[in-house]
Amino acid sequence: MTHEFKKIIYEYQKAKDSGIKAVLATVVDLDGSSYRRPGVSMLLLENGKKVGAVSGGCVEKEVVLQAKSVFESNIPKMMTYDGRYRLGCEGVLYILIEPFNPNEPFLKAFENCLKKRSSFKLHSFYKKSEEDFKGLGTVVDFGKGNQYPVQHDFDLAFAQKSDLHVFQQKMNPCFQLMVVGAEHDAFQLCAMASTAGWEVTIIGTPMEEKNIFDFPGAHAFFNQDPDEIDLKVIDEQTALLVMTHSYAKDLKYLLKLKDTNPIYLGLLGPSKRRERLLSDLLEHCPEVAHTFFDKIHGPAGLNIGAETPQEIAIAIMAEILSVTRNKKPMMLKDKTGGIHS
Repeated sequence: MTHEFKKIIYEYQKAKDSGIKAVLATVVDLDGSSYRRPGVSMLLLENGKKVGAVSGGCVEKEVVLQAKSVFESNIPKMMTYDGRYRLGCEGVLYILIEPFNPNEPFLKAFENCLKKRSSFKLHSFYKKSEEDFKGLGTVVDFGKGNQYPVQHDFDLAFAQKSDLHVFQQKMNPCFQLMVVGAEHDAFQLCAMASTAGWEVTIIGTPMEEKNIFDFPGAHAFFNQDPDEIDLKVIDEQTALLVMTHSYAKDLKYLLKLKDTNPIYLGLLGPSKRRERLLSDLLEHCPEVAHTFFDKIHGPAGLNIGAETPQEIAIAIMAEILSVTRNKKPMMLKDKTGGIHS
């Protein structure tokens, strides 16, 4: 959910430059089930604009009404939303609504955290009852003693001494998708992945005539030979797709990527092509770690009958999600227990 929080921060900065006040609403607890789980946030601006959501759309109107008093008083409050009689989800949401005006050191620390692809933590102090209370609020911990509240006048010591619950969540670096190849199917994958909040990097060959403007939503675009790829940015929050549509080029990039540790590496094309690629990879580099092969998925994507580039992109993204969330694909109607369990 880091990408959602990043969008909230960026939209807040725009509002701040225009002198518009902001309030943050965060689901901090839940009794029963809900459309989304604790940790989701929504930014409300005084001009009526909303960024993000705390549900599928049912709870937001009530949050807007409750936030009016926070805009007026600058005092945070708790609200509850009982969905057992109004929603399909049988749960009670506990939502912290607080003034949102992080200071410049906070904003600089957040930007630095994104650049370094570091994780950070959120600590929200709350009550499971509806009331206004100055001790309520959220603190962001960037590590090494760098803690910043999202309210500029929040008293952390007071909150810690108060009889409050604390909701904690770890925010990992934004999920990253690196696509090696710049053909039409890469365009479709980029468009869908960026909509999901993934940071998409396209790597085209040096002779590629396309650029970042040909890939709306892309975080970055590079025309690079395999030897020019910066392997340090590939971490366990990274999925790779090798799809140049050239066997020789795919092999060259695969040879370069053999020492990386992505959470997923997808290969486009049929099984016979995959086996040939892996065989040639071993012939060139017999010392390749077996753990690298465990990351490889080819043909990339789930078997959902995808035909068009758009459908193939959906199938690939679905497989990446199933791998990163460690879930075996299945129809939810056949699942026992909760949807999110």
